[in-house]
Amino acid sequence: MDKTLASLSDAVSRVTDASTLMIGGFGGSGAPIELIHALIDRFKATGGPVNLTVVNNNAGTGKLGIAAMIEVGMVKKMICSFPKTSDPRAFTEKYLVGEIDLELVPQGTLAERIRAAGAGIPAFYTPTSYGTDLADGKPVAEFDGKMYVQERWLKADFAFVKGQKGDTHGNLTYRYASRNFNPLMASAADTTIAQVTELVAPGGIDPEQVISPGIFVDGVVHVPNARQEEDMFRAGEAYA
Repeated sequence: MDKTLASLSDAVSRVTDASTLMIGGFGGSGAPIELIHALIDRFKATGGPVNLTVVNNNAGTGKLGIAAMIEVGMVKKMICSFPKTSDPRAFTEKYLVGEIDLELVPQGTLAERIRAAGAGIPAFYTPTSYGTDLADGKPVAEFDGKMYVQERWLKADFAFVKGQKGDTHGNLTYRYASRNFNPLMASAADTTIAQVTELVAPGGIDPEQVISPGIFVDGVVHVPNARQEEDMFRAGEAYA
């Protein structure tokens, strides 16, 4: 099945109001910046989507990417590990006046909650956060003399991921550190859209090199000259 999409605007057209949207990346590494900015373009043109819950490792930097989504008012809640970055103004300003909610999740727990959703595991136990405010209201249990906190899987309606090479069937590889949250999120969303630097025909990727099988990917858009968020930030660029 050919899963290629004609444009970035087509790729982001499926996202609806009040959706949970996972966005891959670790800082700017592996961040699908073109998909994010295409979604902002759609918001500026149509007024939607809004009231999004965004899942990412952080809450954005400056006025680019996720931070720009927050700045223009698309995001009602962040689920992340690090709401503070080198320039967290967009999130911080909204949070201090009560215009955005935060669910703070330890980084390893965040990754495992996403992985569990992709694997069909509804809950698991971890010692991380036991005895802290982050464990309030969650079931706890003792295993081999140690206390553990129950965490639930974390699923999404949509995921935006960035691959290095993808084929038209949706099989993906990732470049170096871009293989961070991207593969986990690709498997944990109802609909996964991937932007890829290199698009090839089926058979153009050695099967042993495939990280995200096409079964997890619903659409692929070719972005041959993808930008790096940190480079844009250092250049003083903004998208909000």
